[in-house]
Amino acid sequence: MPKLDSLSDLLLHLLLDALRFIRLSLRPRCALAAENLFLRKQLALYLERKVKARRASDASRLTLVLLSRLFAWRRALTIVQPDTFIRWHRKGSRLFWRWKSKPRRRPRVPAELQKLIVEMANENATWGEERIAAELLLKLGIRISPRTVRRYMPEDTSCCRGPWSQRWVTFVRNHAQGLLACDFFVSVTASFRVLYVFVIMEVRTRRIAHCNATTHPTADWTLQQFRETITGEKPYRFLIHDRDNIYSCELDSA
Repeated sequence: MPKLDSLSDLLLHLLLDALRFIRLSLRPRCALAAENLFLRKQLALYLERKVKARRASDASRLTLVLLSRLFAWRRALTIVQPDTFIRWHRKGSRLFWRWKSKPRRRPRVPAELQKLIVEMANENATWGEERIAAELLLKLGIRISPRTVRRYMPEDTSCCRGPWSQRWVTFVRNHAQGLLACDFFVSVTASFRVLYVFVIMEVRTRRIAHCNATTHPTADWTLQQFRETITGEKPYRFLIHDRDNIYSCELDSA
């Protein structure tokens, strides 16, 4: 059999071998045993004359490897050494798993969704790819990664955007000197007593400006902690906190 030059030839020969195998499997068992012995006798004449076999093609090797899984092949192997045949088997396994683990291309994003991403980016100047992906998932139920959103966002849409607004990272960098951040965390003592620890930190220096603990945190108690921290000596202008109910409107106003 000549050496195959393309994958289509390999698949064609494998298909023909499969059809031959199906046709032979329908024959009587006695006829198959007789034909097998008949072919072995003829093959023995070539082995006695030490006629060198022609180099096997990829399709022939793959067919032999597949057929070897159905019977004890070592006594029937004549054209190559068993180590060579095992090497064919390992090579076929590597090729199979390489094809199995090959990354599949993701389906292309529909044109309507691409247009929607462009519109959302143009109409919302401060939205990045993560915000757009989150809005699509929350409001439309469309799951798409931020990286894919970034691929379809317009590169230069300054003429279409509204009033410019600085991003959060830029705001923190510009106002870090007058910015405080606060939060509660829970600590359990050796006697299993739960304490709520309140921490106020300077964003610019990462220094703990104030720290206190209580067993029953309230809005009044939290406001008193701010009064002890913000004395007017430093130019604190902004405060970062979460949406816990303890940070009431009265506390923000004070």
